[in-house]
Amino acid sequence: MITSNTFTTNLPFRVGSPDSRTGLGSVFAAAVVNREFRNTLLQNPQAALESGYMGQPFLLTAEEHSLLTSIAATSLTDLAQRIMVSQGVGD
Repeated sequence: MITSNTFTTNLPFRVGSPDSRTGLGSVFAAAVVNREFRNTLLQNPQAALESGYMGQPFLLTAEEHSLLTSIAATSLTDLAQRIMVSQGVGD
């Protein structure tokens, strides 16, 4: 009997999908991997959003941009929690 050692998966994951580079997720991804960006996001969110990350702008809706710049968070966890509350998640 011949068997295959090839790993296969049925996970719905798309590498390089446009959704992975847009919205709040892209901002949080940059903040998680880069301490300098994270500190700027927490201290001066407007400057962080204007600078983008690694030469790429953040593709945020006006609502997302306003939300990020209006929250005075003390940590990335705090920022995420406040965003979730503002969007009615986890009430």
